Amino acid sequence: MKILIVGAGRGLGRAFVEGLAQAGDIVIGISRSQPSDLVLPVGVELQWVAADLSEPLLACRKIEQVLPEQLDVVICNVGIWEEKAFSAEYDFLADSDEQIVQMMNVNLTSTILLLKRFIPRLLKSAKPQLILTGSTSALTRSGRPEVAFGASKFGLNGIADALREGFRDLRLAVTCLQLGYLNTDDALSVPLAQASQRGDGDLIPVHDVVRLVQALLQLSPSSYVRELVLPAILDERF
Repeated sequence: MKILIVGAGRGLGRAFVEGLAQAGDIVIGISRSQPSDLVLPVGVELQWVAADLSEPLLACRKIEQVLPEQLDVVICNVGIWEEKAFSAEYDFLADSDEQIVQMMNVNLTSTILLLKRFIPRLLKSAKPQLILTGSTSALTRSGRPEVAFGASKFGLNGIADALREGFRDLRLAVTCLQLGYLNTDDALSVPLAQASQRGDGDLIPVHDVVRLVQALLQLSPSSYVRELVLPAILDERF
């Protein structure tokens, strides 16, 4: 299986790189730089493309040159947010125009341009799967005030809906993961029991997300999960 992960350098993306593949699989990571201390299962081949998605056209052209002819799984784990997002100091009116443009370039424009290049390769697979990392901020009445981040994650839902209809006859499975607040400080190497204690019920260990995606990859070609909502257990919005 060939698994491509966008936004693979740290946090959840890194956990996907280290936790999803099995012996014989190929993992292709995309981020601004490759971590030097990745730990993968024996027998997994790792490839990496260094690209800056804040410059979508340049990044996409660079990535396209080295893509394999076929992909089985694409995970778009792309998402940056406002400097003071998710805090009491957040103020939409104080966001700079440059910051907003950069967020849209990374979160939406780069995603659309990359998918245009990934999907023809996915469709050569017997079981093409596309997984988009969204956010509970993209859900109606999410209770969050972050304008640019929320807009970009709502936009991701629109991308997913359109792709499902456009490629349904070709059996492209498109799943949106609507994730709540994550514990990205504790990597997969940290025991789950320990990682789950951080935040005292307000944060989701990356381990949980990896396990859910592992289940998605094991589904038959006859079904798919359209949307998966995963909030923290004490998230009062849900």
